[in-house]
Amino acid sequence: MGIEEQIYIMIYSTIFLGGVMSTFIISMIFIHRQRQAQNRQKMEQLKAEYEKTMLDIENEIQHETLSHIGRELHDNIGQLLSLAKLNFNSSRPEKKTEGQSILNQVIQEVRALSKTLNLDWVEETSLEDFILQQLKKIESTGFCTTTIDRVEHNLHLPKDHKLVLIRVVQEVLNNAIKHASPTKIDVTISSDEEGKYILIQDDGKGFDVSTASTGSGMSNLKKRMQTIGGQFQITSQINQGTEIRLSLPN
Repeated sequence: MGIEEQIYIMIYSTIFLGGVMSTFIISMIFIHRQRQAQNRQKMEQLKAEYEKTMLDIENEIQHETLSHIGRELHDNIGQLLSLAKLNFNSSRPEKKTEGQSILNQVIQEVRALSKTLNLDWVEETSLEDFILQQLKKIESTGFCTTTIDRVEHNLHLPKDHKLVLIRVVQEVLNNAIKHASPTKIDVTISSDEEGKYILIQDDGKGFDVSTASTGSGMSNLKKRMQTIGGQFQITSQINQGTEIRLSLPN
C-alpha cells in the first residue's frame, strides 16, 4: 500500500470518527434536553399537585370551621340570646342585670367565633397547642383517656406545613375514634438528628396494614405528607393497637 493510499485511509477514518463523535454528541445533547423537559414537566406536575393538596386542605378545614360555627350559633349562642331575652322581659332589676351579663358573654363568644372564619389562627396557634385542644375535646366526651408528651416544645413550622399536619392529625384521631375503639390515645411530639416527628398511638382494635394500606384514606394521608417532604408510617396488628408516625426532615 502506497503512502497516498495510507493518507487517504487516515483522512477517511478521521472523517468517519468525527462523524461518529458528532452524532454521539448531538444525541447526548438531544437526550439531555429531553430529560430537562421531562424534569420541568415533572416539577410542574408536583407543583400542581401540591397546590391542589393545599387548596383541598384549606377547603376541608374551612368546611369544618363553618360546621362548628353553625353548631355554636344554634346550640350555644342561640340559647344564650333566648336566655337574655327572658331576663330582659322580666320586671325584676336583678334579671335585667343578669341579661346584660349574658349579652356580654354572647359578644365574647361571637368574637371568638369570628377568629375561626379564616385561617389566621393557623399562624397564631402552635401545632402542640392544637393537638392538645383536640385531645382535650376527645377526653371531654368520655370516649377515652389521652396523653401528650412534648419532648420538642418549639416545633416551628411554615404555615403550609403546619396546615397539612393539622389536617393529617385530625384525620388520624378521627380514624382512631371511629374504627379503633381505644381506651387510650398517646401523642408524642419530638425531634432528633434526622428531623421532627409526631407519634400517635392507640390501644384499640388494630388492623391488618397490608390490606388497609391500599385504601384511599391511608393513601391520601401518605400523599399529603409527601407534598411537604414528610413521611407517613403506620404500624398495626389486630387487637394490638396502632402506631402512626408523621415525620418531617430538618
